[in-house]
Amino acid sequence: MDRILPFTDEHHQFREMARKFFETEVKPFHEEWEKNHIVPKSVWRKAGEYGLLCPDVPEEYGGAGGDFLYNVIVVEESSRVGNSGLFMSLHSDIIAPYITSFGTDEQKKKWLPRAISGETILAIAMTEPGAGSDLKSIRTNAVDKGDHFIVNGQKTFISNGQLADLIITAVKHDNGTISLLLIEEGMKGFERGRNLDKIGLKAQDTSELYFNDVKVPKENLLGKQGQGFRYLMQKLAQERLILGVAAVEATRLVHNLTLQYVKERRAFGQKIGSFQNTKFKMAEMATELEMAQVFTDKVLIEHMKGVNTTSEAAMVKWYTTEMQKRHTDECLQFFGGYGYMMEYPIARAYIDARIQTIYAGTTEIMKEIIGRSLGL
Repeated sequence: MDRILPFTDEHHQFREMARKFFETEVKPFHEEWEKNHIVPKSVWRKAGEYGLLCPDVPEEYGGAGGDFLYNVIVVEESSRVGNSGLFMSLHSDIIAPYITSFGTDEQKKKWLPRAISGETILAIAMTEPGAGSDLKSIRTNAVDKGDHFIVNGQKTFISNGQLADLIITAVKHDNGTISLLLIEEGMKGFERGRNLDKIGLKAQDTSELYFNDVKVPKENLLGKQGQGFRYLMQKLAQERLILGVAAVEATRLVHNLTLQYVKERRAFGQKIGSFQNTKFKMAEMATELEMAQVFTDKVLIEHMKGVNTTSEAAMVKWYTTEMQKRHTDECLQFFGGYGYMMEYPIARAYIDARIQTIYAGTTEIMKEIIGRSLGL
């Protein structure tokens, strides 16, 4: 079925280029990255050479000035090959927009061209050991010293944490307000903890970060002091929507792997795809996937128009990620014992899918947001 998104010939050409990158520069090396628990910085620069990082950034800051569909294409092609290590979407679709939207002209000129080229890798630090979904409870503090802040605290579960050169960090002031600070690699007192050992996303670096009397100049304040919480709330809808895009395509990959397997694998003298249970399960999942695709595309269109999609993005995020988790589990069952072997892509897809319903707001938080939009 044709997509309802208004893809042009230019978009299709861009997709071909993105597909080539992920097929040649990511897929063949992913297993090695998983063993190393990190991806090399060189692949980020290669992505920059392909023009795949921050494609929607305005030309005046080194970007292509494309619409958000270019970002969507990169996410879809990344998920199509099962990439769960190179977190380009976090960099391009979640973090860079904070600089584009709230940064000064000087900050944009300093950081965006390097983010686009892959020379500077971005991360965002919100979560703390005692504060996850409840951002108002963060304890990392920033004391105003006139021309600079002194930052102390700890962050955890920070994606791109080991590789990042620039980290947008949520800090709290003495008056209880929150600001966003641009903390740079090399600042005295800023230290990275261990690369956390996760059950999935083995190739992706996820870290603890420590700030011990870090001196951050006032020119590294992103936006207005005390407005950080409002900025975070404004950008979370896009983060959740783009995670939905990835979840739909990741589910489609699992379906394709399973369809190929059930058409070839034989049991009791016939292909297991010919059993009624297999047909019905695959039919149910195919239907649900197409419905999720159409709804996600519809919300994307509204988002690109500038419509407030806070509740709709929450719907997309919880539904598609729960679908991905459930479908991957059901598809693995068709593989039998082979599905439990890590040499089969379905096994990695299974463990990688589990985080989807947790980060960027849990399923329960998404339902809370939707419930409030209903006046409940």
